[in-house]
Amino acid sequence: MKIKVSIAEDNPALAKSIKEKIELFNNDIKYKFAAVNGIDLLGQLTHDHNVDCILMDIEMPKMDGIKATELIKQKYPQIKIIMLTVFDDEDKIFRSIQAGANGYLLKDETPDKIYEGIKMIMEGGAPMSPTIATKSLQLLRNSLQLNTEAENVNFPISGRETDILEQLSKGLTYKQIADNLNISPSTVRKHIENIYKKLQVHNKLQAVQKAKKHNII
Repeated sequence: MKIKVSIAEDNPALAKSIKEKIELFNNDIKYKFAAVNGIDLLGQLTHDHNVDCILMDIEMPKMDGIKATELIKQKYPQIKIIMLTVFDDEDKIFRSIQAGANGYLLKDETPDKIYEGIKMIMEGGAPMSPTIATKSLQLLRNSLQLNTEAENVNFPISGRETDILEQLSKGLTYKQIADNLNISPSTVRKHIENIYKKLQVHNKLQAVQKAKKHNII
């Protein structure tokens, strides 16, 4: 199944260039649509959120890519977002990660690197340009506070159950989760019952809190 990709970019020439780069790999990637800013992107997703990955510019008028990422991750947490930008400063990297970005690539990356980044993100990876990775490690060293008291326990949570936990953490209803993941509400309910048993909890709040504590989500 092809990876469905959309673009958010306010510069028409750059949007065209990015589209051309990903269309070199049309055996694996299906281009969906382009948006000129965050508001435009959210509007298009309202009509069609069957998107796997968004290549997101940061500086756009009306609503920038960081705010758009935050809002998309709240409503459609299953969509992967790669910041595709010219900016490599620490503040924008940090705020993008906080907003929920899954990867961070510079716009001058080759088509191959962008394609590899899209493939990696769909397999659960976090693609980053080398300079971004270096700065991210510096941020991590400077700001990460390790919780040494957290229990070192591994729970047998499946990939689909992790997806559902992420959706639950955004406060979405069973129906919204079912719609986002293209499954039935009854299937969602069954998965949640299994999650409760595996995590040894009795409600959604406890499940989300425990999942976060143990870095499941």
